[in-house]
Amino acid sequence: MKFGYLRKKSKIYTSNFIFKFIIIFLIILIIFVSIDSEIEIFNKICLCTVAKEENKYIREFIEHYKKYNVDKIYLFDNNDKNGEQFEDVIMDYIKSGFVVLIDYKGIPHPQLLAYNDCYRRFNQFYDWLIFFDIDEFIYLKDFKSFKLFLNDKRFKSCNRVQLNRIFYTDNNQLYYQNKTVKERFTEKEPSVRGKKRGGIKGIKSVIRGNIKNIKITCPHILYERTHSCDGFGKRKKIFSYFTKESDFEYYYIDHYSCKSTEEFIDSKLLKTDVIHKIDNNMEKIDWYFKYNKITKEKIDMIEKKTKYNLTKYRSRVTK
Repeated sequence: MKFGYLRKKSKIYTSNFIFKFIIIFLIILIIFVSIDSEIEIFNKICLCTVAKEENKYIREFIEHYKKYNVDKIYLFDNNDKNGEQFEDVIMDYIKSGFVVLIDYKGIPHPQLLAYNDCYRRFNQFYDWLIFFDIDEFIYLKDFKSFKLFLNDKRFKSCNRVQLNRIFYTDNNQLYYQNKTVKERFTEKEPSVRGKKRGGIKGIKSVIRGNIKNIKITCPHILYERTHSCDGFGKRKKIFSYFTKESDFEYYYIDHYSCKSTEEFIDSKLLKTDVIHKIDNNMEKIDWYFKYNKITKEKIDMIEKKTKYNLTKYRSRVTK
């Protein structure tokens, strides 16, 4: 009799325990869903990028996107075979699996080839694939995670999202400094200063995974034949390198395209470009002086390192 009573009591205790466990589990689940957690289990994103001789900058780039909750970075290594080694500066990220190094050494102008390769290999594993360069850093005002931004309901019907870039000047710096690019360069190019902003509206794109028969033909637009939206989720009828709206109040891509004069020379004039097969360096110099202060020191440095004749700029020198 006593044994039966204890067995019955044990069953009641077990049932109460299971019931309490289920209630606690449901409460935790409801809280998890309701707070819009940054841990988006069903939303995976990766970043594809091509880099050559970027050891000075690669770690800052990787840490930035790790902070924004990117799942993985596929780094297409276009260094010369006997040149810089990314393993020297980011081996910890490679060992952890956060960065996957893909050997593209010695391949001339590989950007579009690498982009298509990245999408073909990995698109079925990710909800979104990001295609940014090492000098491009996303900023999101209302989202701490890139996952949460792309998972927002505004992009539900979009297969491609076009994001505006803000370009930065050389801050009148002649030489490289061993600091982050964000610390060194704070001055926006003149066309994006002031309240109106948005004179330069270059864009980079993010594209959804699992799109069939895709061929990337432009590093900025990626793929024209798909539903495109701006950063507010507005559908775009015209697929262009430019956008009419300015989204800089809510998000943008910081683009440190030239850095110091020394770095501009080394990265834009003396280094083989990852995309352009024909490099017109005089056009690049025109572009550089269009958005950066012209000084005698800068002209002298470019002439000395490249042997170009920049006499036409000397009459425009500003003190």
